[in-house]
Amino acid sequence: MRTISMAQTACTLVPILGDQLSNGLASLRGCDKAETIVLMMEVWDEATYVKHHKQKITLIFSAMRHFAEEMRAAGWTVDYVHLDAPDNSGSLTGEVARGIERHQPGAVRIVEAGEWRVQQVIEQWPDKFACDVAILPDDRFLCSHVQFQAWAEGRKQLTMELFYREMRKRTGILMTADGKPKGGEWNYDKDNREPPKADMNPPKVPKFAPDAITREVQDLVAARFGDHFGDLEPFGWPVTRAQALEAADAFFRQRMAKFGPYQDAMVHGSDDLFHSMVSTSLNCGLLDPLELCERAEKAFDEGHAPLNSVEGFIRQILGWREYIRGFYWLHMPGLAHDNVLNAHRPLPEFFWTGETDMRCLADCVRSTREDAHAHHIQRLMVLGNFCLIAGIDPQAVQDWFLAVYADAYEWVELPNVSGMTLYADGGKLATKPYAASGNYINKMSDYCKKCRYKVAQKTGEDSCPFNPLYWHFMDRNREALSKNHRIGRIFSTWDRMGEEKQRAYLDSAEAFLDRLEPANPSWARVAIEREAAE
Repeated sequence: MRTISMAQTACTLVPILGDQLSNGLASLRGCDKAETIVLMMEVWDEATYVKHHKQKITLIFSAMRHFAEEMRAAGWTVDYVHLDAPDNSGSLTGEVARGIERHQPGAVRIVEAGEWRVQQVIEQWPDKFACDVAILPDDRFLCSHVQFQAWAEGRKQLTMELFYREMRKRTGILMTADGKPKGGEWNYDKDNREPPKADMNPPKVPKFAPDAITREVQDLVAARFGDHFGDLEPFGWPVTRAQALEAADAFFRQRMAKFGPYQDAMVHGSDDLFHSMVSTSLNCGLLDPLELCERAEKAFDEGHAPLNSVEGFIRQILGWREYIRGFYWLHMPGLAHDNVLNAHRPLPEFFWTGETDMRCLADCVRSTREDAHAHHIQRLMVLGNFCLIAGIDPQAVQDWFLAVYADAYEWVELPNVSGMTLYADGGKLATKPYAASGNYINKMSDYCKKCRYKVAQKTGEDSCPFNPLYWHFMDRNREALSKNHRIGRIFSTWDRMGEEKQRAYLDSAEAFLDRLEPANPSWARVAIEREAAE
């Protein structure tokens, strides 16, 4: 906690950010409702530092407004600043300053921000405001910054699997009474790589019809953010804790059992499959990570879901999510600018329009445009894989992922994109680049069957672009990658091909890259540049 000691006056001002919509928030704990003002703010800077998807803005503003109503119903005094209020300053600091002027508090209490950029702003408040400012740790996460830093200290490689096992031991999740992993194994990922099957028949994910509050937000978004990417309707994301719990209940009841085997599968036009679809609610605070892990473990204990599905789900939350957050804070601000593979190609325009003959990419962009969602393998092995092997500039890719997904906040998006997807950090996070040819996509999806390109063809105009791009990526990054023990032997395969075959791959890749149309600059950042915050 950071605090400046001053005399306490009549009230405490508690600003709550749009990803802090949790009743158990540390800044509310111990506060007297009669002497506390909760301040919630819709501000232009936060809505536009990248041009966020229309549904993402709708989700966050609607969830904020619903949360404010629930807080009022619970007896809290809430000062809510609407985006279209005539005196809205447009900035977070500006609105807190105006809140202090209105309420004359003796103290401001706020939970630390999830994003480095916002935290740098908050860290300036003790020097700006003439009242006590307390910045509290966000204990909704299961691993604090201090705990992650202690775990990372002295390690040459921050291996997620080792961190995950430590978190299992620390929390007791999916552990036996004698301290062993349930089922005898820590990781059942080998059982979770099934390609799609015709008879999968996933149940529909619950969608929630907009109420009056959400419709009002949709009107605001249409009027103020009409040039942003994405479809505004139909909108069906949970915007209250009750809706988020209903969505989670449906997952545990209907889809959890098959989540594990098919979590990497991709089917054209089927966006949800057996995925939980709870990340939007989890990342804005409507759901708690521990409650989800405990629900999953209970499903296994009661025989409602197999261990491979349960462990896979828990690993995503208790392992990967906590690890990514710790990694982000450990490596910021440098992580945002890493580019060890020297990738500088502009993002293609089809990432915004979906207008490409590559059926896999077109479908993933369609899902992203329609729902502000694509599941993790679509993001990593289709969209991200393309950006990696095509050499797209990391910051352009980071901005795109941050803008278009409803569950994307920089703390989770940036390390996933920079480290896991693009290998831009040089291997601090991932032990190898996740580069793949069209074979992987063909194995794990039905995309290739009706694609204009031929996945079995390796070079030439009709070949799947992933095939020549893969070898183009390996060839141009040989110096950086040849000593990587996980992929080094790939270069032996390349060398055995002979000059003529190599040239065919490189020429095919370069011909494809030359045809790529760069994205229109109108999609770029419009308000706050990273450098301005640094």
